[in-house]
Amino acid sequence: MRLLSYLSWLAAPSLAIAVVQKPKFVVSTFANLPGALFYFEDSPIIMLFDPKAGDVWRSVNDGQEWEQVMEVKGNAYDIIVHPFDKEKAILFTNGNQHWVTSDKGQNWNKFEVELPISFRQSPMVFNGNNTHYALYSGRKCDPGDTFGLSCVDKTYYTKDWFQSGVKFLSANTHGCLFAHGNNVFTQRRVSSIFCIVDGNDKYPEHRKLLTSEDFFGNSVEPKLDGYNTMKGFVGLASVTKFLIAAVRSAGTDEMALYISNDATNWDRAEFPQDHGGLKEDAYTILESTSYSIRVDVLTTSPMGSAMGELFSSNSNGTYFNRNLANTNRLPSGVVDFERIKGIDGIIIANIVGNADQVRLNRRATKKLQSKISFHDGKMGTWHDLRAGNMTLHLHSVTELVNGGRVYSSRSPGLVMGVGNTGDFLQDYTDGDLYISGNAGLTWTRARKGAHKYEVGGSGSIIVAVYDEGITNHVSYSKDYGKHWEDIDLNVDIRARLLTTTPDTTSLRFLLVGTSKDKKSHIFNLDFKNVFEGRKCKLNTDDESKSDFEKWYARYDDDGSPGCLMGRKQYFWRRKKDADCYAGELFKEPAVVNEICKCQHEDFECDFNFVRDLDKKCVLAYGVTLPVPPSECNNPKDTYWGPSGYRKIPGNSCQEGVKKDRPIKRKCEDAISTPSTGKIVSKFSEFNSKMPVEYYYLENTESSSTEEETIIMMTENQKLFVSHDSGQEWKRILKNVKVIGIYPHPQQQHNVYFITNTQKIHYTTDSCHHFYEMDAPQFPNRKGLPFLDFHPRKNDWLIWHGEKNCIDPLRCHSNAYYTITGGEEWHSLKSYSGLCKWARGQLKTTSDKLIFCEHEAQQGDTNQNTMELLSSSNFFIDEVKHFDRIIGFVTMQEFIIVAGVKDDNSLKAFASVDGSSFADANFPHGFNVPHQTAYTVLYSVTHSVFLHVTVNDRGGFEYGSLLKSNSNGTNYVLSLDAVNRNREGFVDFEKMQSLEGVAIANRVVNWKDAAKGEKKKLRTMITHNDGGHWKYINPPAIDSEGNRYQCGEDLEKCSLNLHHYTERGDPRHTFSSSSAIGLMIAVGNVGDVLKGFADGDTFLTTDGGLQWKEIRKGQYLWEYGDQGSILVIVDRTRATDKVHYTLDEGMSWQEYLFGEKIKVTDISTVPADNSRRFLLWGYKEGGGEKFYTVYLDFKGITNLQCVLNEKTDGDNEKGDFFLWSPAEEGNGHCLFGHETQYHRKIANHRCYIGRKLNRIYKTLKNCTCTAEDFECDFNFERASDGTCRLVTGLTPPDHEAVCNDKNVIEYFKSTGYRRLPATTCQGGTELDKVHSIPCPGKEAQWKERHRVLGGFRLFMVIVVPFIAAAGIGYWISKRPLANRFGAIRLGEDGDDGPLIRYLITIISAAIALAMAIRGILSLLGSWVARKFTTTQLYTSRNFFFRSGNYSILDNDEGQVLGNDDGDEV
Repeated sequence: MRLLSYLSWLAAPSLAIAVVQKPKFVVSTFANLPGALFYFEDSPIIMLFDPKAGDVWRSVNDGQEWEQVMEVKGNAYDIIVHPFDKEKAILFTNGNQHWVTSDKGQNWNKFEVELPISFRQSPMVFNGNNTHYALYSGRKCDPGDTFGLSCVDKTYYTKDWFQSGVKFLSANTHGCLFAHGNNVFTQRRVSSIFCIVDGNDKYPEHRKLLTSEDFFGNSVEPKLDGYNTMKGFVGLASVTKFLIAAVRSAGTDEMALYISNDATNWDRAEFPQDHGGLKEDAYTILESTSYSIRVDVLTTSPMGSAMGELFSSNSNGTYFNRNLANTNRLPSGVVDFERIKGIDGIIIANIVGNADQVRLNRRATKKLQSKISFHDGKMGTWHDLRAGNMTLHLHSVTELVNGGRVYSSRSPGLVMGVGNTGDFLQDYTDGDLYISGNAGLTWTRARKGAHKYEVGGSGSIIVAVYDEGITNHVSYSKDYGKHWEDIDLNVDIRARLLTTTPDTTSLRFLLVGTSKDKKSHIFNLDFKNVFEGRKCKLNTDDESKSDFEKWYARYDDDGSPGCLMGRKQYFWRRKKDADCYAGELFKEPAVVNEICKCQHEDFECDFNFVRDLDKKCVLAYGVTLPVPPSECNNPKDTYWGPSGYRKIPGNSCQEGVKKDRPIKRKCEDAISTPSTGKIVSKFSEFNSKMPVEYYYLENTESSSTEEETIIMMTENQKLFVSHDSGQEWKRILKNVKVIGIYPHPQQQHNVYFITNTQKIHYTTDSCHHFYEMDAPQFPNRKGLPFLDFHPRKNDWLIWHGEKNCIDPLRCHSNAYYTITGGEEWHSLKSYSGLCKWARGQLKTTSDKLIFCEHEAQQGDTNQNTMELLSSSNFFIDEVKHFDRIIGFVTMQEFIIVAGVKDDNSLKAFASVDGSSFADANFPHGFNVPHQTAYTVLYSVTHSVFLHVTVNDRGGFEYGSLLKSNSNGTNYVLSLDAVNRNREGFVDFEKMQSLEGVAIANRVVNWKDAAKGEKKKLRTMITHNDGGHWKYINPPAIDSEGNRYQCGEDLEKCSLNLHHYTERGDPRHTFSSSSAIGLMIAVGNVGDVLKGFADGDTFLTTDGGLQWKEIRKGQYLWEYGDQGSILVIVDRTRATDKVHYTLDEGMSWQEYLFGEKIKVTDISTVPADNSRRFLLWGYKEGGGEKFYTVYLDFKGITNLQCVLNEKTDGDNEKGDFFLWSPAEEGNGHCLFGHETQYHRKIANHRCYIGRKLNRIYKTLKNCTCTAEDFECDFNFERASDGTCRLVTGLTPPDHEAVCNDKNVIEYFKSTGYRRLPATTCQGGTELDKVHSIPCPGKEAQWKERHRVLGGFRLFMVIVVPFIAAAGIGYWISKRPLANRFGAIRLGEDGDDGPLIRYLITIISAAIALAMAIRGILSLLGSWVARKFTTTQLYTSRNFFFRSGNYSILDNDEGQVLGNDDGDEV
């Protein structure tokens, strides 16, 4: 169906003109240009939409007469024709009422919906095989939401074409699709639906895919790779017999395409290794066939002159091969590509002839050339278009000037286009009209000048209208453009559209034009008279007596009819000089097929086979073939196996070549090659003392490469890269002096290399290629980060430069921004400090929101504070938030500001929307009159952990760990006297694989330490996000079997661990995000933490409940293969061996790697899912050299672990079991729910390999217990563990929650507040006792809390008290009663029913694996000291693992910590 987009109209009187033996035409005049105009297929009925007036018009006679659709007069917003039902269409308004037709627009039926149409996804989705089924998507936005940030989409469904309205399908949708998205697809039930919906938040990288067969009465997440559910879905498509799902992982713009031809089983599309990967918004799925998908992939920057590369798939859509390089495309994704309609295998495309010049210069003008393929676009089959002995180039889709197809119609072999001969394509107005009668093989010039054109009567007539300016006539030809005649239109117009019925069988045409008075004229052109009623006759026995000729669609080079897909196609088509009209109205020309003998090109690679460099189909890497039963008892035997080829599905060839016949294969090729059982190692030597920084560029789930890339800079500023995890190294950027390396936190393959000039070198493909850009100024020397990256927009950067720094008194920093990836820079703010993009998880904030520190007294070198400004339009306008601050940090959901009071002490403020800031209210009794430093630690669980320095005496620092409510304003004390060091680092670390678990070191002699006594530390652990802390249970015996001598009293004998403040390398975190439940640490058992040299190495496998000593002495450690490999190495002396375990520490082995070195670090990829490691170190007395030792554990086994959810825990059928974290006294309910994880069975010798979604499922939400609550603001823990109101203070007022218009009640404070991360339901809800209606919501409140009477009231009140008394008595008599504590009601009199509850220390961890963002840097701590005056960055974002760590220190007078809180 031809859908034509322009703009719309108002009818005027019609004028009929008839000319003898000439075409007739009728003209209608309208006020506006149409916005949409289409024919209902196989009919003369036309619909016309005028968006300016909001009107719709209908014609039943090819546009001779028009009637207005009165149902939507003035209210029409859009019209869509049903693509699979020639009777149906839908009319949208911009409100909640829409209209549908089932009889080509003769009658319209209204239906009402809850929401107006969506603007973020297609408002209508159709079913190809049941045209009564449809999906409707609407939008809901908050009033006054300028940016649409609050909008959410809901999708509804109908099963009767809206006769009974719509029913709710799913909320928070981002695109839904019927599996039967077209009428070619026939697998699964016709009701099968796929929807992309929000994950746990609104971030695109967390969107998930759901599928249902009962309209989402039940739904599941499909596992496209067979193992994991995925996140980051960005698109769904139905292409002929294929379903396509596009996925983009966090940390990259590279896409993965998953293909299915049955909507159940999916395969990842594999592209050639060197193609660079699919990028988001950088690929276009083109018109495809039933046996192949065609994709054009952007190969240049999306800015400037875009080019692409054309690929086509095999028949199941899994393997793609190159077809054509340097295709012409627009940044929007439109590609110069067209399949010739009705004929297999002929394609015309435009390429960029000066591609090399365009790659070097984005602003270079593209010079286009046209190419044609008669072999389905396969590589090597593209040729020039020929017009005589000249090369022809044609304008294509990127310059669309008419509706429908550009070149072809449904008239066999008749192809037209506007273009020119020569070396390259010229401007459209310099082109002429060319026609080919043999499907593009040869061309002739038909008319001079550019024309719109159309074909009718199945090729009987061609109509053309001048398209370079004003004209008053239309031209037509009856002999394929050899001779032409004109029709005088009697009015001067500018042609806008020329069209006819979609099947091109009609002799009537529709011409739309505008006159000088800006009115629109629609001409109905009728050419039936030009043939005087004579219809062409077909004589298949004698072509000489026939008006038709037998025309083959394709010819080989020798001139004989050619085969494609195993068949020859021919048509009976009208002879060029026959004076008659061909065909019947609405009946397309029939194609006849002749079956060919099979040839080589009729076969493709079979499943699990790929083409090698010689184009032969060979077994794919890592694949072993199945062996028939009773075969291959000896590896030296042979068996009949697959040839590697199969006939392309849909191919009709017979006999001939038989490439798919089974062949003799060696059994040794089909049997898995046994692993060597050996570890491989390799030394590399570097002429420098030590590396000053290195980065792993992590691959994401949607990455197309399996490289493990490391970038390393030595102390003498030499840069090296390795793409194989350190086995081989290569020098890069040899003549460039780099002072800083900035990996892009959202694009793992992009890295920026900052020099001491304005030149920035960068890579977008992990250092395979390098490019240059110019910074707007020299890099700053004020200690500011050179670059800041937008958390959502990959090409949006901020640059901190400097000006006038020859003179120290005039030197200042300036900030610049780019939204084009550095192609153009614009001034942001002069005399600035730190400027940062603020768009993260902040609610309803603009993507353009930027916060900047700014010198209040510009140029005053004595000022040591800044003012804080923000802007949402790049500082065209700005808002001042604070007059004096010393820094700010952005976390996931918060902006935290350290303001300076009049006495020069600090005051913290917080914002969740980037607009309004509230005081950070610290708990009563937390009296630090002169606050000097804050360290912002963490903000993943909807609250902030803030360390406030209490004692800042050098060498004796400690402070209090505070935890905020969900808006970052009210803080309660989580743990006091937490240790920190001079730099502001704090002994606090969250476990990465289990949410809610954290470890901290507390100064137990804090009073004496404040007076100068050496600090004594003890380690504590929490399992409910800081709600309760306890000492760590020590192991009973050490690694040599000896019992510890400090006793069993946990207050005197616990495990104490060396923590963050003692790490030489902050990347040596206790845990890994992929090693579920595992932590390794150095420490000792006793009543206090001893010196590091007295420590031993410990391991836990259950989230810190139980620990064991694994080695005497102090070791470095690393996790591999998602925890199935643990490697440790001695850190205190030179060694030539590592120790490793393959069973979570139950047994250990050692490997000797050669010469002894003093190991300073051990590393692997950030996700810890590799089996390759790298040791870093030096030889004692080795001088100016350091070494890396590459360790490869892949040889230990080549057996991959099997994950079968149906057999989890069955040692015979799988390699995983289901594990739930637990804590004493609370079973497996942590953070209000019970979650199960997949964990490898420890003693199974296999490797995990692929990244697993280790969370299997949340079994249930638990009833609330005391562990799901913490003390409310102004309350504190009493000695019995209950929360008591601080004397002299009042409970907080919770009425602020009523600001949410959906909330109808709030609760009077009970002293407890719900943990932000808990999902518990019902049970002991300590925060909900006395409900109060929100202002104006009294009626809804009363409806919710209806007053009960009589016996029902008695049953509700009395019976629960009776039951409670019985339970209380039972607990009091039990031996373990003391472990529960008491509930006391009403003890505070007028303060209301304040609940007290002794909270036991139990685990309450949410099971949520952390997403580790890319590469984290050591730039601040190492590089800045070596090469620049850049400040010390104490942010854990700059290291491999762990979360936010930002320090605001008044003693330093600056922000010492780079926050980048969005990267947790």
